[in-house]
Amino acid sequence: MERKQTIYLYTDGAASGNPGPGGWGAVLVCGDLRKEMSGGFALTTNNRMELLAVIMGLEAIKWENATVEVWSDSSYVVKAVEEKWLDKWVATGFKKKKNMDLWLRFLPLYKKHSVTFHWLKGHAGHPENERCDRLAVAAYGQPGLPQDEGYVNDEDNTLGL
Repeated sequence: MERKQTIYLYTDGAASGNPGPGGWGAVLVCGDLRKEMSGGFALTTNNRMELLAVIMGLEAIKWENATVEVWSDSSYVVKAVEEKWLDKWVATGFKKKKNMDLWLRFLPLYKKHSVTFHWLKGHAGHPENERCDRLAVAAYGQPGLPQDEGYVNDEDNTLGL
């Protein structure tokens, strides 16, 4: 059986204000192939966009059981997985945990592949991270952004919407 190449997923999220308009950017690289994606919301948080960037990148992978290396400048996302915070949140039923909707969306994607997370310092000149940041910022600058229903419906959101 032929071994598939490693997929490198670079991600970033951004919000203008926290909460405020927000966007996410993701770059997938596999061999000579490259895919860039982004999107945004009218009102959201930086952490939601950081996590959504990872989710959208993983959802774009069509292979089963792919080897994926995620590179993110989000300590929140990287530590939640690598330091097993997510396991504890799942075990306690996500009691009073923000972004539960996104973490529940993330879990089956994470289990579908062999995923390793790496933290990198943001705004430090890493070309792919800088590209993701530009994608995220451009995404939240678009007119007519949709609502982030997960944020609006979160009982613990900071605005109490």
